[in-house]
Amino acid sequence: MFLVYALAGVFCLGLAPLFGKTILNSMNPVTAFVLRTTIAAIIIATWFLSARGYNELLTVPPSLWIIITIEAILAALLGDLAYFYALKAGNINEVSLIMACAPLITLILSYFLLHEMVTTSQVVGAFFITIGLVLISFQ
Repeated sequence: MFLVYALAGVFCLGLAPLFGKTILNSMNPVTAFVLRTTIAAIIIATWFLSARGYNELLTVPPSLWIIITIEAILAALLGDLAYFYALKAGNINEVSLIMACAPLITLILSYFLLHEMVTTSQVVGAFFITIGLVLISFQ
């Protein structure tokens, strides 16, 4: 089942820059980012409240709040904001290809920080994918 979710995510993440680049032709990246984030927050909050997920929210320990706050700052704030600025300034194809190198960083850091199991074939594959994406983006 994870494969279905992963493929759906890849499709959505591949389609989204087309809309993002279109709106960034006529607005500031921060304005676009605020609008997108607000719309997403409203949709997620509505879904969350209708699913009665707030009971679990009340039981989240402070240590997990700190971790999710750091993740939110890195991914949903700094990463997405940098992406919007790159998308506005650069070619959509180059930006998307460079952004696709993020899993290599995850693979390396998960090994050193979380002691995740990383196989040689994963490292070699991630390295070649990343080199390929970088080479394609600079042609």
